[in-house]
Amino acid sequence: MRLALSAAALLVSAPARAELATVAVAANFLVPMQAIAAAFEDETGHELVLVPGSTGQLYAQILNGAPFDVFLAADAGRPALLAENDLAVAGSRFTYARGRLVLWSADPGALDELGIERLADGDFRHLAIASPELAPYGAAARQVLERLDLWEAYRPRIAVGQSIGQAFAMAATGNAELGLVALSQALAWDDPASYVTVPPELHEPIEQDAVLLGRGADNAAAVALVEFLRSAEARRIVRDAGYF
Repeated sequence: MRLALSAAALLVSAPARAELATVAVAANFLVPMQAIAAAFEDETGHELVLVPGSTGQLYAQILNGAPFDVFLAADAGRPALLAENDLAVAGSRFTYARGRLVLWSADPGALDELGIERLADGDFRHLAIASPELAPYGAAARQVLERLDLWEAYRPRIAVGQSIGQAFAMAATGNAELGLVALSQALAWDDPASYVTVPPELHEPIEQDAVLLGRGADNAAAVALVEFLRSAEARRIVRDAGYF
């Protein structure tokens, strides 16, 4: 009897088996998500595979059956649509970050004096933005240009990336002198550069929602990740990365 009780106690106290979850993550959030994933894996023993891309691309892949367990979008609309169409777990959607848009240049002196007015003076050949159709940061960039009455005039000079990651790469390599990109990207850049935060009244709020997808409902790693994203440690990483 004593041996039987000891065996039962071991079964009860044993940690849950570690599992693997695949996470679709909006390109703007890849760097902080890598830090969150490391902290999550250390704490839980679960493993994560991060698949970055534009929110529109990832959403289309989910609709087509891509094997994702959790979706971290750069907007609120697409996670809501997934929940409405029974492709995500009801009640699991929440805002994990609110993004900020910046005007960024790899030239350290490019924005020191003019700031956002650099857009209006037209002293550049190319401006990089993410696709307004695929990426919420691209939609916000278009709103900025429209509210400044610059969209139509500058369209021939706009270089469009499929994701905010591609838009930032174009600005970082000098293929575009300026980029309307995520503050998190500007903060993660190690080399000399310059940027100015875009006034928030020039675009709609960039609310980024996470949702547990139907495939992840029975995946312990996916369920634990959604909970971990609400933790104090994850919130600290989010704030340090330039979100609020």
